[in-house]
Amino acid sequence: MQSFSPACRALLRPHHQVRFTPHISPVACALRAFPRHATQSARPQPVQAVVAVLYQALEPPIINGVRKPAKPGGYQDSGADIAFSLQKQAGIKVLTPAESPDPADQTAWCFPDTEEGILSALGKGATHLWANTILFASHPLQVSQSVRKYQDQVNLIGQPPTLVEQFDDKNYVNSMLRAKGTFTMPRSWILDAHVKDWKSVLDSMPYPVVGKPIRGRGSHGVKKCDSKEELESHVESLFSESPSIMVEEYLGGEESTVTVMPSSKDKESYWSMPIVTRFNHIGGIAPYNGVVAVTANSRVVTKEEYAKDPNYDIAARECEAVAKELRPTAPIRIDIRRFKDDSSSKFALFDINMKPNMTGPGRPGRDDQASLTLLAAAGLGWDYSRLLLEMLRSSPTLRVLRHRKPETG
Repeated sequence: MQSFSPACRALLRPHHQVRFTPHISPVACALRAFPRHATQSARPQPVQAVVAVLYQALEPPIINGVRKPAKPGGYQDSGADIAFSLQKQAGIKVLTPAESPDPADQTAWCFPDTEEGILSALGKGATHLWANTILFASHPLQVSQSVRKYQDQVNLIGQPPTLVEQFDDKNYVNSMLRAKGTFTMPRSWILDAHVKDWKSVLDSMPYPVVGKPIRGRGSHGVKKCDSKEELESHVESLFSESPSIMVEEYLGGEESTVTVMPSSKDKESYWSMPIVTRFNHIGGIAPYNGVVAVTANSRVVTKEEYAKDPNYDIAARECEAVAKELRPTAPIRIDIRRFKDDSSSKFALFDINMKPNMTGPGRPGRDDQASLTLLAAAGLGWDYSRLLLEMLRSSPTLRVLRHRKPETG
């Protein structure tokens, strides 16, 4: 009988409304709570792989005048979590830059995402590269001729770099989806520091609004502004980092998030994991998980809640449709929020995240670590290792990623 790891039990225990009994396994309870996902919880086929995890060593380039802020440490924390967990799985060998890295030290588990670092991992025999980093069109995974030689021999867990560069632009992707006419989106405006009279448009804003970077990371620079004066001050602070920023209609209702998984050998199309609802906002904004752990402000939506409110299913279907438009090759996470603090209010899709956080438990001192995607996976009866294995199994070759471009028209 499969069971949750102690860490995943902790994720579900504080908020999840499904009651476990001695006669029903935790997996059965999870499937009972989310029957439409039942086919996803069958035991996965064994995976044979030699895995190398990449971390962010390259600074993202300036794109259309905007640079996405790099994460301090370059995601080495979650990269070490991934490598540590995978090395315990049968049939998987994890390559590391140093022999026998210390589980308590995040710095020796991953290879830098430079051309030299990638080639080092490939030279050691990697069959799978885990791109736990920010990708872009000029990234070595996309343009290096030396790496190209391996494109049919190695799989990559991550997104096509050219797609990431395009869809990390919040204004571009939101405008694209809004133009389709089939997605529920909030209103938004772009302010440009080079436009002398940008302050004049602040008078017509429907306060409260949210000011945020166009190419952001987590909740960095995201703030609810209740007045023209507050917005003006926040915009000026954002202009110190980027010449263009986004102002968005504030959504005052329940916030949730939907992880959409890619197609695989078992699934021909994109599919959404159980929805995770969020609470305990700070200033109207969900705080960055590095400040407040997601286990303290998020939980899986229960079967009863999902069945009672059709807006959850409507939002899940829209998120799957977004994935069909963007064509990602790894999980994406879409943040949604009701327009009003009313259970009858629809959800709007307000943020598409091409690289969901992948922290997880296992290493010393990390038992309370989780991500919103891991919370969703726990709703399926998956622990952290199972989530990583499913991502590994669905990964395409590097050739597929290098040749997948944004569709035009």
